[in-house]
Amino acid sequence: MKDKPTKINRRGFLKTIGAAGLGSVFASAKSPAGPNEPKVADPNAAGKTEEPKFPQVPRRKLGKTGVEVSALALGTMFDTIENQIVLKTALKWGVNYWDTAHGYSGGNSEIGIGKYISKNPDIRKNLFIVSKAKAKSIAEIEKMCATSLKRMNTDYIDLYFGVHGLSDPAELTDELRRWVENAKRKKLIRFFGFSTHKNMAQCLMTASKVDWVDAIMTTYNFRLMQDAEMQAAIDACHKAGIGLVAMKSVALSSQGRKQLEAGGEVYAAEEEKKPFSHFMQLGFTEAQAKIKAVLEDKRISSACVGMKNVAILTSNVAAALDKTKLTQADMAVFKEYAQATCDGYCAGCAYICDSALPGMPYVSDIMRYLMYYNSYGDMDRARELFAQIPNDIRGKLIIADYSLAEARCPQHMPIGKLVAEAVSKLA
Repeated sequence: MKDKPTKINRRGFLKTIGAAGLGSVFASAKSPAGPNEPKVADPNAAGKTEEPKFPQVPRRKLGKTGVEVSALALGTMFDTIENQIVLKTALKWGVNYWDTAHGYSGGNSEIGIGKYISKNPDIRKNLFIVSKAKAKSIAEIEKMCATSLKRMNTDYIDLYFGVHGLSDPAELTDELRRWVENAKRKKLIRFFGFSTHKNMAQCLMTASKVDWVDAIMTTYNFRLMQDAEMQAAIDACHKAGIGLVAMKSVALSSQGRKQLEAGGEVYAAEEEKKPFSHFMQLGFTEAQAKIKAVLEDKRISSACVGMKNVAILTSNVAAALDKTKLTQADMAVFKEYAQATCDGYCAGCAYICDSALPGMPYVSDIMRYLMYYNSYGDMDRARELFAQIPNDIRGKLIIADYSLAEARCPQHMPIGKLVAEAVSKLA
């Protein structure tokens, strides 16, 4: 089957770059990024800029900020000190939105970005740097922000998610608002927001009613597209001018993840062959199809995907560059698959589990950690997060009665069975 003229699958993308382009990519792996690196067009700068040598990922406005960011964002939850080639290659393809956090890779994610900026100081104006703070107080947010600025060798952070992992809208306090206003006044941050992967709809809806949240990173994928409450919350934020960034959009099957990390084409695992054979016939891999689905939603400014090597980056950039529009029939395939396999995906509605298990407030977190282990292959991080659950709670996980939570779960998940699997793999 021949590709349509608008299609750029992974193989086609490599051909588009050409032998000379690939040569420069692989040659750069042998030497660190330097000040003579080819310039990348700044979408917000006036005047003429040098013609980019690589195809450029499309840009979208980030809500009311007015700033244009790459539709594909580089998630850097890895050691960028030893992986400068990913930063360099991302920028060549116009991926200017770089997402990091104070705690990513023990701080090495931010430090590596700082290393890159120190060697290429002129490139800072072309970057849109995002960092996050998983803090328990305003004083801790202040301290983490200062540390992040120092690590990244920058005077300001473009977008600061001062609440990393918001689960309770009550955390959007007046005290936090005053800190945001002060940080902006000092020009430490340009814009402010939060990330959320628990109780997302409630958090987004609350944010849509305040005027000091500029952007939100939320879990959003083909599964959550089927949730009416989530759709209403996203629509409310979009109408309020809040920039929306999707995360956890690509949860690969175990087999798909292994193939992608090996640098090969990604095909769905056995249980997923039926729905994803539809997209493979269109020239998309499993991950590419999922990215395409998210970017079809024009309310989403960018899809942030973890891309720790050039193979993953290349495949995802190809999806972002591809101009094929998914049809209603294509989206119906996603909907059918989401409904048929919903019992294997936690939608993050933690308040339901919490009300059914008042003494066990970590069930939705455990489901997420298990996803990190099974779908993302991030086993060390999954175990590290699981270890942070208080000992008295961990001691009750196997013996707890999850029947009420399972009865209330809108996804019909076998929670007890999944918790037992998590204990076996993560404890």
